[in-house]
Formats: sequence, structure tokens, C-alpha cells
Amino acid sequence: MLTKGNCSSLVVDGLCDQTGGRDGPVTCFYFDFAARKEQSATNMLGSLLKQMISGTRRISEEILRALREQKEAVSGRRPQLVDIVKMLQLVTAGQRTYMCIDALDECTAAQRFRLFDSVEQILEKSPGTRMFVTGRPHIRAEIEKRLGRRVTSISVGPTRDDILSYFRARMSEDETPDAMDESLEADILEKIMGGISEMCVIGVYGAENPIPCY
Repeated sequence: MLTKGNCSSLVVDGLCDQTGGRDGPVTCFYFDFAARKEQSATNMLGSLLKQMISGTRRISEEILRALREQKEAVSGRRPQLVDIVKMLQLVTAGQRTYMCIDALDECTAAQRFRLFDSVEQILEKSPGTRMFVTGRPHIRAEIEKRLGRRVTSISVGPTRDDILSYFRARMSEDETPDAMDESLEADILEKIMGGISEMCVIGVYGAENPIPCY
């Protein structure tokens, strides 16, 4: 079945295959509820920055000089969020860049606020940046409010037939098939369906007039 994690992985793999490293770096970050205290906006964007720099075949001398100046401004301390945003603006401004963010709803509300503010600053300077985001539906309103017309979204969720096909395929591998009867199968399916939540897939664009994510 399609989940947030494997949906993002499919998109990242597809973008990597399509660009072949020629059309700008493809970066990704996966939020994890268990690590939400450590996964701040600073850490997340810092991770994307490292991926961009390592994934760019050739960085112009102008960008390298600006990055060196920014590094000197940090003066030995760990880069703060404002420093990372400035460096991301420099790196993404002159090239197409892809950012894939998985399970954004697992990021704390306070960190999402800081992240949206930072992303808005990056997109203002980076018309070629494209973002792919997955999360539960409630984050859609947050993103649309903060990033406005540069957002397009769709809702994705499994149908009962999808779940039934998956369930029966797994049950066919059961080594004790006689343990399952129709009543137990119905109870299991009811519990599974009750625990399924809709997933929102969101595209965010640096340009005012959106074009496909990939």
C-alpha cells in the first residue's frame, strides 16, 4: 500500500532517474515522530544544504566566494537558521533544485512555523526551486496560508478494495490458513480501515506560475 514514506521514496527515485544529476540536485528529508525533538527546522534545512552542495557537480566561483564569506561570518560557531537560509538562497538561486520533505506533520508546530518562514525566504530568491511534501491533511491549510499561490495539492488514500487485495495477498503467505475464518477476517479489516488516514501530497513552487513538480 502507498504510505508517506514509500511515496516520497518513489518521487526521489523518479527525480534522480529523470535528472541524472544534470538538472540540479535532488534532496530529501524524512521527519520521524520518535525523533521530533532533534529534528528542528535548522537541522532539516542544514541537511538539505549539505545534500545540495555535495550533489552539485559544479558550483560557480561567485557562489563559492559567497559561501566562504558566509562561513567567515559564522566565526567558528555552529550555523544558525538565518545562516543556513542565506546559504540555501545562494546555492538554489541559479539552478533548478528539488526538495522532498516526507511526513511534515511529524514536525512540531513550533518548528513548522520556523520552517515555513525559512522556505518562504528561500523561494523568494529561488524561482527554480521545486518542493514535494507529504503529510496528513491538516498541514495543507498551513502550507497554503504561508506559501499562497505557489502551492498545489492532492489527497491520496487507499480504497477498501486496495486494502482487501493487500490483506488477502499477505494472508496467502500465512503458514496456518485454517486459523482464519470469515468472521475474524471481517473484524481485522474493520480495525484496519478504522486506522487508515488520508495522506496529502503537496507541490510547492518557487515560481509564481506553477509548473509540474517533476
